[in-house]
Amino acid sequence: MRRLPPNQKNYAVRRERDTHALFRLALLLGCGLVLAGGFVYAAGQHFAAVQYGYKTEELRREQAQLLEEQRRLKLERERASTPEHLEEAAREIGMKPLEPAQINPAKTLEKTQTHATAAFISPSASLGR
Repeated sequence: MRRLPPNQKNYAVRRERDTHALFRLALLLGCGLVLAGGFVYAAGQHFAAVQYGYKTEELRREQAQLLEEQRRLKLERERASTPEHLEEAAREIGMKPLEPAQINPAKTLEKTQTHATAAFISPSASLGR
């Protein structure tokens, strides 16, 4: 079935130009770029947050390791400062145990009384305002 007769001249029919088409296309392109830029920015923020999470977890592991090492070193220091260990270390460097003849109880008593008396005679700076 033929809709148009063969002698109809269609080449003379012209379409009207849409003057706002370029503006609409530019607006659509701008909106698409803003939307795509938002997605790229959000993806960058997400990847940065994941990266910070990994770094935080690594730092937590390192902190736990350092705390364990600190605890171990404190135990080692306490073990080294026990009287038995100190006595053994003193003997290794040539020190000898204290003998009763080396102690003069009168001098030690005088020193403690002198220091105590001096504290009562000269009050501390905080009390002497």
